Amino acid sequence: MNKTPSMKSDYGVDAPPVIRNLLIAGIASMIAGIVLQYVFASIQSLIAGILLAWGLLAGTSMVVTAFLMIWSSKVGKLQLREKLIDSLALRGTETIVDVGCGRGLLLVAAARRLTTGKAIGIDLWQHEDLSGNTPEATLANAKAEGVADFVEVKTGDMRKLPFEDNTIDVVVSSLAIHNIPTKEGREQAIREIARVLKPNGQVALLDFQCTDEYVQTLKELGWHAVNRSGLNFHMFPPVRVVTGRKPL
Repeated sequence: MNKTPSMKSDYGVDAPPVIRNLLIAGIASMIAGIVLQYVFASIQSLIAGILLAWGLLAGTSMVVTAFLMIWSSKVGKLQLREKLIDSLALRGTETIVDVGCGRGLLLVAAARRLTTGKAIGIDLWQHEDLSGNTPEATLANAKAEGVADFVEVKTGDMRKLPFEDNTIDVVVSSLAIHNIPTKEGREQAIREIARVLKPNGQVALLDFQCTDEYVQTLKELGWHAVNRSGLNFHMFPPVRVVTGRKPL
């Protein structure tokens, strides 16, 4: 199918509490630097200058980081998803699962490449991870991009996927697995992904941290062509993509 992305779709803002806190702290730091500069100006001009510089530099860095994260959510991740899904070389007949699908960033992009297959999204729908993170928003994006008939969403935990062994062709994930708070839990999620994939099935796991763990677990399971990409700056913080194939 490979339809062009619709301008009507909305994939939300990643980590909205983090962005909010960065903006608040950044503005507060700049204000504090200015206030302290005035307080110390008549006492010690050198200290006053240092405090002003510290406040402005710290505040500016936090505000810039927040805006980079917003750009990443609205522009960068949309560019990167197309490259990631294209790299899978889908035939169009696959059953694809997006683990921690959120509002369907990878899910819908994969569905656009399908002709007779199915794209299934799994999520716990946590709003602190993504603004407006609901099944309804995901389905609305699928409809906006003309692939509603190819998309299904489920509520579920990636550590216990609701699929039989060896039934899925491809598993993708974006900024999701790291949200599991323990290393053991993240390993369990990777093992679940491996369980449900068919022999020679493939994964593409995009994340900004813990990717070394994903590689280690896949290699322990005897997977082929396991690779962790270099840092990709289409998203902020920069991300890596872990890929590999389940052995026959």
